[in-house]
Amino acid sequence: MEGAWQLAQMNIGTLVADADDPVVQPFMHALAEINALAEASHGFVWRLKDDSSSGATSIAVAADPRLLVNMSVWENAEALFEFVYRSAHTSIMARRREFFTKPPEGRAYQVLWWVPAGAEPTVADGLAKLWHLDRFGPTPLAFTFKQRFAPPGDTQAVTGEPRLVSET
Repeated sequence: MEGAWQLAQMNIGTLVADADDPVVQPFMHALAEINALAEASHGFVWRLKDDSSSGATSIAVAADPRLLVNMSVWENAEALFEFVYRSAHTSIMARRREFFTKPPEGRAYQVLWWVPAGAEPTVADGLAKLWHLDRFGPTPLAFTFKQRFAPPGDTQAVTGEPRLVSET
């Protein structure tokens, strides 16, 4: 089953100010560098881009223009985890409260799910996965880093119960 599935991720956030406001400029200026780092990272497959091809900040997912979306696909959870938590991405992510409002209590802002290798999920797919995670918690269809599930058809999974993969 190796290589039949890849890991998709979506995260959303609402900027504390308009994209051209000086308060969020450190984040906006870091985007091109962080996106290039992602694309050069081991295990990277694809990421959502707007017409500028450098980011996805102009893709409207809601009436609020401050709501930004990020989506990408990775070979596996380990590759995504390495990028998110063990690269230069970590330092800008650590400052997210400077740039983004706190999500409503109990609402998911990041979701992971398996897609067939080569698939490019849509924004609607990601938003549906976020909704599923909010509604049902982590399941094999939509999950988190803390509660990961093996890819569909994983022969090591216990029949009838999905195998949780512990966080590294």
